[in-house]
Amino acid sequence: MLYRYGAFVARRARLLLVLSGLLLVGAAVLGAGAFGQLRNGGFDDPDSPSSRAEQIIESQFGGRLNLVLMVTPRAGTVDDPAVQADGVALTEALAAEPYVSEVVSYFTSAAPVLRSEGGTDALVLARVEGDDTEIQDRAEAIIERYSGEHGTVSVLAGGQLGINHDVTGAVTRSLALAEAIAVPLTLLLLVVAFGSVVSALLPLAVGGVAILGTFAELAILGSITDVSVFSINLTTALGLGLGIDYALFLVNRFREQLAAGDTVAEAVARTVATAGRTVIFTAVAVMAALAALLVFPQYFLRSFGYAGIGVVAIAALGALVLLPALLAVLGHRVNAGRVRLPGRRGSAADRRGRLQGAPSPFWGRLAGRVMRRPGLIGLPVVALLLLAASPLLGVTFGIPDQNVLRDTTASRQVADALASRFGGNADTPIEIVTTGPAGPTGVAEFARTLSQLPDVAHVTSSAGTYVDGTALPGSADPSLATARAQRFTVVTAVPADSGAAQDLVRTIRGLPGPDDTGFLVTGASAALVDTKQSIADRLPLAVGLVLLTTIVVLFLFTGSVVQAFRAILLNGLSLSGTLGILTWIFQEGNLASVLGFTPRPMDVSMTVLLFCIAFGLSMDYEVFVLSRIKELHDAGRPTGQAVPDGLARSGRIVSTAAGLLAVTFFAFGTSSVSFLQMFGLGAGLAILIDATLVRGVLVPASMRLLGRIAWWSPAPLRRVHARVALEEA
Repeated sequence: MLYRYGAFVARRARLLLVLSGLLLVGAAVLGAGAFGQLRNGGFDDPDSPSSRAEQIIESQFGGRLNLVLMVTPRAGTVDDPAVQADGVALTEALAAEPYVSEVVSYFTSAAPVLRSEGGTDALVLARVEGDDTEIQDRAEAIIERYSGEHGTVSVLAGGQLGINHDVTGAVTRSLALAEAIAVPLTLLLLVVAFGSVVSALLPLAVGGVAILGTFAELAILGSITDVSVFSINLTTALGLGLGIDYALFLVNRFREQLAAGDTVAEAVARTVATAGRTVIFTAVAVMAALAALLVFPQYFLRSFGYAGIGVVAIAALGALVLLPALLAVLGHRVNAGRVRLPGRRGSAADRRGRLQGAPSPFWGRLAGRVMRRPGLIGLPVVALLLLAASPLLGVTFGIPDQNVLRDTTASRQVADALASRFGGNADTPIEIVTTGPAGPTGVAEFARTLSQLPDVAHVTSSAGTYVDGTALPGSADPSLATARAQRFTVVTAVPADSGAAQDLVRTIRGLPGPDDTGFLVTGASAALVDTKQSIADRLPLAVGLVLLTTIVVLFLFTGSVVQAFRAILLNGLSLSGTLGILTWIFQEGNLASVLGFTPRPMDVSMTVLLFCIAFGLSMDYEVFVLSRIKELHDAGRPTGQAVPDGLARSGRIVSTAAGLLAVTFFAFGTSSVSFLQMFGLGAGLAILIDATLVRGVLVPASMRLLGRIAWWSPAPLRRVHARVALEEA
């Protein structure tokens, strides 16, 4: 079927190119609106206790304060008359802003908790109303208007909205920088790999189609459901990378068929029937891994599932429709624009071999040596990966906060000042809201109990502000009580993502409520506890789906269940090593001075995302290598010969594709946001480990140790595989 389809593409190439061009223009027009449809946030489970508490606070108390302005006198203290006058003016101007529903200021309340030690800073807290997208736009305008110099004071913006503003800006700049680095460098490396300008441009064409098509998909989905703006990062990196992967494999096979004497039409048909089949299977394997993200309730993770499935599918379509049509039109001109690089070694025959997709002697010799001594060479690699994975024994997890930003960022400086000079983390408090009414006595007793818990700086309630069990005079706040609920704010003396803060949340949840009413706990620490629990609850299902679909896809591809389990074992080993190295870097702080980040717990959502993406890309290269090994094995060669010869034919393509894809991910290492650095470095590292140590050493070693059993399946499954008839043409 694929051979007949390839022959059809060769006959109707120009018509398909015209139709593809029209669809591409439509996708570009539709995709241009994607950015306006995407949203910030999405890290929390909407059905968790912390999210339900947020809903009660929103409905009963008008929501939480989400913007912090830290006011610092240019001279003197915050109590100087001139500073007071400018502070009052700033407070009144902020309160008059549209969509600002609540303002709490030291300059109008003289509340001690809003004044730093020594009077060097004061706080103005506000609530900006709206949904995720509206708040982002409104906060951006307010932050730009109020940040900077105002008479005798300087103002820095922080809090939830300040952090979101700085993270969004940093991610946008990082994405632009990453693309500026990755695209020209990728083109240069493609020219080096192919030795031809025309061949080098074809993978970029497929990658561009994948990116524009996925932008159109996200624009449509964004109008229907919540989609995270961060999915754009995955779309650009994965679209460019997979477009290059698939195009490399197809173009190399096409050039190989031309060199074997096929006509252009025959070469296109055979390329689609062989390499095209491999692309279909690898695309299904990658999509299956990314589809596991859809089981999580956080739309941040689901969005990467939407984007990942879309970009893989569109990249595969581009590789199977647009690319064969381009190859049919170009024919032998696919090698046009040959480039001889200065200092590049190799004879004319070597250069012709690269242009014609000839086997790589290096990869064949490497596989042959490994298969002669599988234990001697393979076991040290296994030990090395296990050593790399060892930091996972002490891994801890967190969610994004101000510490993902550089310490020179405004919102990070505000958060650091709140923790060091205001006696607690006032911008990330633990919030408590009752689910029913409570009397003054019960409220006072509950607030007093909360204030006496370890690591609590102070507690505010309708009955007063309590410090170590004592109420501050005149601190009662009636706005924290309604006829249906009571609200408590617990300011802690420990970081919101620390184990102590999470233990405090669990302790509070175990207390009896005021007047025996129920209550819910929210805030950054509570959200972290709930997010970790939510992901842990669904992780077995997600991993199970990944493993099951991998087994099915590889069985259908090879006819062997042993190959499926071997691939899962090796991929899990390489992925564990990658995550261990990331833990050593980003949690333990090694290379922090080089990369410019603050050590912090591993981001729980990014770790799950990285697992799915890295596992999917590992399957990508697994299928690429197995396709040539199986092709030779089915032609009658024994495993001991099929593996080295198969790696000789696929090793250079896999290593080249991995290197190019790693470049697109490593470019994110230049980001000023640490979770984006972690994602980029982790994905790039996983790809390189898989393409070198796993494909070059562990695959040949395991195939040699397995011997004939490597291709085994039970008789009933062999009959199923024969009936499905998915053998290569």
